[in-house]
Amino acid sequence: MERCTADQLRVMSFEEHVRARPAMYFRVERDSAELPTEVLQRVVWDAMHHRDGTQGQISVEITSDLSFTVEDERSHSADERGKPLPGFYGSLLDKDRWAPAAAAALSVRTVIEVWLDGQKYRQELAGAVAASPWEECPGPRRHGTRTTFHLDPSYIGPGEAIAWALRPEELQEEGCEAHPSPARFPIHDLRPGANGSAGE
Repeated sequence: MERCTADQLRVMSFEEHVRARPAMYFRVERDSAELPTEVLQRVVWDAMHHRDGTQGQISVEITSDLSFTVEDERSHSADERGKPLPGFYGSLLDKDRWAPAAAAALSVRTVIEVWLDGQKYRQELAGAVAASPWEECPGPRRHGTRTTFHLDPSYIGPGEAIAWALRPEELQEEGCEAHPSPARFPIHDLRPGANGSAGE
């Protein structure tokens, strides 16, 4: 059996690994027509399920075949001053939440907004890497995160799209039935020809 040498080994970055093996993160391979919907589903699962095992309120907005926004009420990891802790690649992508980071790795542009105790933090990313430092300004006195993903059409493939007429139960993975959500979450599909909203 041929042995590998240290010179032949190459350590992949997180972003490279997601793109090389998407099924490890989203259950389907790159050439699957289901990939855009699976990416959305995984981000929804992450947003709904809190660290303590409870489920929170979320909303979903689909703005194009390969673009969507998920807003949730989960608290971002913070330091002793109440400021966001740097996450993946030093960005606002929380290190405790790998699903949004994996989705960002398949995106050409990601915009993340975080609310922490009356402050709002906003940052744009190219892939999973920050395109610029995050901005800070006054915000609502609540906790939450709103992230918009623009999936990479050169990676996803021509003609593929997030599924139409999605219902909330279609975006809940196995295990949700054991811990039912306290409320149905809204899905706003803003694409031309879509039926509008579901789940409200």
